[in-house]
Amino acid sequence: MKKEIEVECPECKKKVVWDSANPSRPFCSERCKLLDLGAWADGSRAIPEQPDGLEFSAQNDEPQSEY
Repeated sequence: MKKEIEVECPECKKKVVWDSANPSRPFCSERCKLLDLGAWADGSRAIPEQPDGLEFSAQNDEPQSEY
């Protein structure tokens, strides 16, 4: 028997079953999916950047100066 996996909608926090029958997953609905997309589009949500002049080395995750 297949166990249902429940996740929390990232937008409204409603519990939703993770299933291929839900085309909006991990969201509970198309509405929540579009609200999230809108937040990314208007800049309300963003991935933070590294401070200028710093890069991380793939070997040790220590900041490496460009200069």
